[in-house]
Amino acid sequence: MPSPIIPSELMLRHLDVEEALFRLDKYLDAAFMAGHPSVRIIHGKGTGAVKNAVWERLSQHPLVKSYALAPYGQGDAGVTIVELERR
Repeated sequence: MPSPIIPSELMLRHLDVEEALFRLDKYLDAAFMAGHPSVRIIHGKGTGAVKNAVWERLSQHPLVKSYALAPYGQGDAGVTIVELERR
């Protein structure tokens, strides 16, 4: 069962790329250790710089099984759903 201490989503809106990636790395490790099967990364739409940096990092992260934009009405282009690897 996932840990209630580690939330199932991470808010990155209004951060610069460097800070967003720093928080993303820490969060993915914590979410994996907490047993979350998937998480939501809220990066917003804006210029797309944070979303693009997040997707680049997710494509290389060893704990990430897959990722995709959230469905319409659930964040769509402003949210990425990440499926984490199983232990």
